[in-house]
Amino acid sequence: MSAEILRNLDIFVRARYPIIYITTFEEGRADDYLIKIGRSRKKKVISWSQTRGLMPAGSGQQNAKSIAEGSNDPMCALDFVLNSHEPAIFIFHDFHPFLGDSTVIRKLREISTAIKESFKTLVMVSPVLKIPCELEKDVSVIDLPLPALTDLAALLNKMIGDIADNRDIKISLTAEERELVLQALLGLTIAEAENVIAKALVKNGALDSRSVEVILSEKEQIIRKSNLLEYYNTSENIGDVGGLDTLKHWLNLRKLAFSEKARNFGLPAPRGILMLGVQGCGKSLCAKAVSAMWQIPLLRLDMGKIFSSLIGSSEENIRRAVKVAESIAPAILWIDEIDKGFSGMNSGNSDAGTSSRVFGTFLTWMQEKSSPVFIIATANNISMLPPELLRKGRFDEIFFVDLPEAPEREEILKIHLRKRMTSHESFDMKALVEASSGFSGAEIEQAVIAALFEAFYKNDGLQCEYLIRALEQTVPLSKTMKEDIDALRNWAASRAVMASKPAENAAGARPKRRLEF
Repeated sequence: MSAEILRNLDIFVRARYPIIYITTFEEGRADDYLIKIGRSRKKKVISWSQTRGLMPAGSGQQNAKSIAEGSNDPMCALDFVLNSHEPAIFIFHDFHPFLGDSTVIRKLREISTAIKESFKTLVMVSPVLKIPCELEKDVSVIDLPLPALTDLAALLNKMIGDIADNRDIKISLTAEERELVLQALLGLTIAEAENVIAKALVKNGALDSRSVEVILSEKEQIIRKSNLLEYYNTSENIGDVGGLDTLKHWLNLRKLAFSEKARNFGLPAPRGILMLGVQGCGKSLCAKAVSAMWQIPLLRLDMGKIFSSLIGSSEENIRRAVKVAESIAPAILWIDEIDKGFSGMNSGNSDAGTSSRVFGTFLTWMQEKSSPVFIIATANNISMLPPELLRKGRFDEIFFVDLPEAPEREEILKIHLRKRMTSHESFDMKALVEASSGFSGAEIEQAVIAALFEAFYKNDGLQCEYLIRALEQTVPLSKTMKEDIDALRNWAASRAVMASKPAENAAGARPKRRLEF
């Protein structure tokens, strides 16, 4: 990646593009690339900032003196660029605040015309892209991407080499653990990666598999700053999900899909899944468990934070949200109840078409994204989902999560009993499974909690009779919303993959669609 960026920048300089605008937070990294180009082309490299004025770029800059008196002033600095006769690359740092000044804009237009026939290049480096309309045809924009895996691997090797003689720090990374560390570092700048590796070394006194948790905590800080996404520190694992064997197997096959080994094998990064089904059957729980299973961050997109009262702000918010998700990729972007989030997209009269525009922006990103952001969307109401979302290519697969069958209900009961430090061996599991027929996983959990309250009130241990009584006193959703659930099942019969293995020869068994692996 570094070689490609260097080559592209070199082409711009050699082609005599007069003004280049690099958007990045990594000012030092951009400077390094430009200094290398300057040396190879035998050009001076001069940097500018409002605090220091014009100075030679590179080492020794802290003690260097300004090469032009009064060059802290942007107009004075631009005059120096215009009047300079030597081949040079001028790097202007954080110049965007001055691009609202009509005098500065006029001067830049004059510079653009004047230096086209010279061997000078003006480069603006800033984390904010701000180009006034007068300069749109004069300025060429380059987005400096975050460090690639090879850049981070070089940094990791350098830091390991620097501490090789330190006996107090233990380096014990297997090839697989090293891959996990590098994957976790993706999405950080070089400075952030260096800081978090140092943090792991200080905290653990070692560089090992525990370092992944430290790195992911650093990514959490990035998410908090965005105020549009929520970072989930989930404690759930795939063992906490009862049933859904087909879905679990599908996810397990893609556990290493974001690794360098998978890319070398020719595998594309998985795009995402849509989970449809009955409320309370484990869709959200599964989304949380995938994060722990794959050891990559889980980000929740709250559509309520996306929509803003200001015209145009909602569209900008969705663009910012996906950009933040891409910046820390590989990551999982979880959109819970997506049917409610985009339910107003057809109501152009009520929101001036904002929902439709936000939805369109999101769909375009889903279709064209190349970054390893895996989308997990959940939905309960099929009728509220726009057909464009269900088109092949948006998601890798659409899974239908139905009410658990008898073996799955037994597994769910055992999971919730185990969580409450209770062994299932003293319970009549057959009677409990029969009593919980038609119950969702969430309803089974609430029945266990209700039984625990009764046991606590009676100063007794949890008994099987308490559980059966709690189940009998509950009217499950499968009865209160029978027609809606039947309609959902009929829709999914030919349009979705069953998340669980179909029960054989079961009365009223769910529609079958088998998934081949």
